[in-house]
Amino acid sequence: MKKLFDEIFHFGIIGVFNTVAGYILVLIFLNVWNWNYWVASGTSYVIGSIFSYFANKKLTFKVEGNSWRLALKFAGNIAVCYLLAYGIAKPLAGSVMRGYLPALTQKIGDMLHMAADKVVENAAILVGMGLFIIFNFIGQKFLVFAGKGKEKE
Repeated sequence: MKKLFDEIFHFGIIGVFNTVAGYILVLIFLNVWNWNYWVASGTSYVIGSIFSYFANKKLTFKVEGNSWRLALKFAGNIAVCYLLAYGIAKPLAGSVMRGYLPALTQKIGDMLHMAADKVVENAAILVGMGLFIIFNFIGQKFLVFAGKGKEKE
């Protein structure tokens, strides 16, 4: 139980740093450079995933050595988690904000000088990040780094 707590704690610390940095990047890509939802969020996740791989491998799951197979499993996990999380987030945020909260969505857009569609995309980014964190921990813990701690590859 202590090992699981330690893994969640380390994953959380790395994740907070990675999420804040990634969120700043995605906001710049989406709102300043006007990239579309998928390109902005995808680019941010590629950058963050490189850091995450090395930090979680070494600090969270205590895996020694280098392995292309492990790196490919990690990349596959990231891709699946990203597509799943953001594939759910965009229609979910759109449905809730356009269907149930259109006045609030418009009010937020007016306050931020942003079109309602951009408000929805920004909300979808937040929802996607939350889902990604959950899916990614499960994937890394049980698929990528399962049984790999303290062993050489």
